Amino acid sequence: MTKANNFVFWGLYIVAWLIFVGLSIEAGGLIVNYFFSLYKPEFLQNLYQKLDLTEMYKVSKWNFFAIYSFILVISILKAVLFYIVIRLMHRMDLSKPFNEFVAKQILQISYFTLSIGLLSYIARQFVKNLMHRGFVIDNLNQFWADSQAFILMGAVVYIIATIFKKGVELQSENDLTV
Repeated sequence: MTKANNFVFWGLYIVAWLIFVGLSIEAGGLIVNYFFSLYKPEFLQNLYQKLDLTEMYKVSKWNFFAIYSFILVISILKAVLFYIVIRLMHRMDLSKPFNEFVAKQILQISYFTLSIGLLSYIARQFVKNLMHRGFVIDNLNQFWADSQAFILMGAVVYIIATIFKKGVELQSENDLTV
């Protein structure tokens, strides 16, 4: 591997760590918001993203818990997705990339990406339904605005995972014949 490629790889590794830390902070902040909205709703205006759904909690606890569940699960899945990417980049041997570990990690990345996309799409449709019923929830679109991108990315990564799996099979056959 050339020196420039190695530099780019480690640069992307650092970027993946930064994204993971940011997503973890976001997920932690949303979890804190959730508990404050249940026990001390007067502090919500001072907390992360000022996500205040107390009016919905007063009107419909079921809808409140459903929306917060979508928000929390999606944000946690995004953090876990980047943890898997970091683990893949840390253990991947670039001189011999076609191995069982890499194939499994890429397949796992595709599943998490597709799950994030599908949950985001379902959440967006759920919120649209609530808006038709009179709830004002304009500030929630940021959590699932990119659902179609995640679904498409999950499909592409799945195709790449399938190619890697075939590459592992070919490499193991080649190693046996040599």
